[in-house]
Amino acid sequence: MSPPADADSHSYPHTVSLSFDYDDERRARLVTDAVAVEVGEIDDDRSTATVSRDGHTLHVEVFARDLVALRAGANTWLGLVATAEDVCALAAC
Repeated sequence: MSPPADADSHSYPHTVSLSFDYDDERRARLVTDAVAVEVGEIDDDRSTATVSRDGHTLHVEVFARDLVALRAGANTWLGLVATAEDVCALAAC
């Protein structure tokens, strides 16, 4: 995956790909929809991210200008996904 269209690919040399597999496509869609609203909202001048889904799998791609921003971005998205999964579990998704 590449950085968002409005970002210069050379500006974000560090990348981490996170994939989350779910037992069914409905849960994958619900978690994806819950976190996708944050794309563009929590970006800063050092990192950005994309969210997509392929069937039962949620993909989060974090792009960063430096390794500290990459770690922070990855931690942020891991936390967002974990929260969405917890809420989905409580709601019996």
